[in-house]
Amino acid sequence: MIKSLIHKILGKPDAASRAKGAGKAAKTGIPTGKRVDVPQSEHGIDPSWVDERAMKVVQTLHQAGYEAYIVGGAVRDLILGHRPKDFDVATNATPEQVKSLFRRAFIIGRRFRIVHVVYGRGREHEVIEVSTFRAYLDADAAEQVSGNEKTSRKELADKSHVVDASGRVLRDNVWGPQDQDAARRDFTVNAMYYDPTSGIVVDYHGGIKDAKKRVLRMIGDPETRYREDPVRIIRVVRFAAKLGFDIEPKTRQPLKAMGELLANIPQSRLFDEMFKLLQTGHAKASLEQLRKQGLDRGLFPILDAVFDPARPQHLQREQFIDLALSDTDRRVGEGKPVAPSFLLACLLWHDVLDQWKRNMAQGEPTFPALQSATDAVFDARVGDISGRGKLASDMREIWTMQPRFERRIGNGPLTLVEQPRFRAGFDFLRLRAQVGEADMQLAEWWEAFSLADMPERRHLMEVARDQEMAKRQARGPASGGGSSPPGGEGASGDAPAKKRRRRRRKPTEGGGSPDAGGGDAE
Repeated sequence: MIKSLIHKILGKPDAASRAKGAGKAAKTGIPTGKRVDVPQSEHGIDPSWVDERAMKVVQTLHQAGYEAYIVGGAVRDLILGHRPKDFDVATNATPEQVKSLFRRAFIIGRRFRIVHVVYGRGREHEVIEVSTFRAYLDADAAEQVSGNEKTSRKELADKSHVVDASGRVLRDNVWGPQDQDAARRDFTVNAMYYDPTSGIVVDYHGGIKDAKKRVLRMIGDPETRYREDPVRIIRVVRFAAKLGFDIEPKTRQPLKAMGELLANIPQSRLFDEMFKLLQTGHAKASLEQLRKQGLDRGLFPILDAVFDPARPQHLQREQFIDLALSDTDRRVGEGKPVAPSFLLACLLWHDVLDQWKRNMAQGEPTFPALQSATDAVFDARVGDISGRGKLASDMREIWTMQPRFERRIGNGPLTLVEQPRFRAGFDFLRLRAQVGEADMQLAEWWEAFSLADMPERRHLMEVARDQEMAKRQARGPASGGGSSPPGGEGASGDAPAKKRRRRRRKPTEGGGSPDAGGGDAE
């Protein structure tokens, strides 16, 4: 009785309320499915592919008297014959009970409380995510708030199961049996439980059958599930592209109509989901799936810049973005990191370039014009997200390198090649050269320069200086001076406009450019 009173004061449902909610949910047809224990001889999982630390977590929980299974995408990938990158574990132990069993374990999350069990340190560390079986409670069994995650923080405090007015789940920390935990997962192929100690896969919804048929099927009523968490709309697209699966008709049919629910998702979460789409190693396929499902406009402001058909002034834009996405897919496939700032710089480049040119046409100096262009495009396409300042700084650095690459005399090249983000800036130049937006010989020169030793670099700079002087003499004395964004005429400077104006006031000899001679005015 005292415990029930405390739960009531804290806004938590007591045992009777939870049972009532579960019973009510059962009456509404929770798709708990039927448990089938599938032996290794049928599912064909290779136990040697199971991560030893995930195995250790499962064994530790078993030894403490709890159920524990490897779950989710890892089981799906093992069945498909792919080696999983990450391993998650599900158990009937509560987060506090899990934490007590491991030396380095941390309870995280508010919407879903889970435990991170950490092995190793530094860059070599590995995290095994452990979640507790959750009850499947429908919206009628949950407390409701009028606002969202951001506007209803006080109302959400100390509550276990909460939805907003649209039915989106804001808190889901009511523990339950395994069959309900399986029912609340999104797709049949993600709702399987593998016990590596016995070799059994527990399958409630025919996940093994769907995996082998390469079909993506939502568990339960798709519209209800999309309302619970609209991000599932994006997950359908991402998994279909990543796995090469067909979307089951009932799962696919409501996608476009439900897309408007994504307006209630916090910008930061939506931004993260967009980058998951682009960083799975199947970015091009993901964008094609968005088009196919009618979700290519109005979903992500950043991708609106990609899909915008009214961009005749940039005939190379589509090819440039296509190359950037292919390059991203290649890097992911090779196990190399992909910086969000680089990919974002590629997607928004032509938006920034347009605004940059307009700013300079209105009299702004080159670099202030770029900064204001970057801010304007960020406000329009990215919005107020966590880490915005760092992203903008990294992207601006990539973009400002582009006019600097065109200056290969003086000490500029030696300084530029030592910049921390030189490689990202050069990769960007290389993509521009591939679509004819920059000189391919320029990209090849910088590739050779970056790999050369100092004597060879000096030689390359002398050759570049001779070529530049010959070009300027051919253009004549009236051609020197101005600076413009990459891709425009006369893009030639990396120094602020004030210094260029000071050089132009200096007298020149022989009709040459004022800064021909090695940049000794710096």
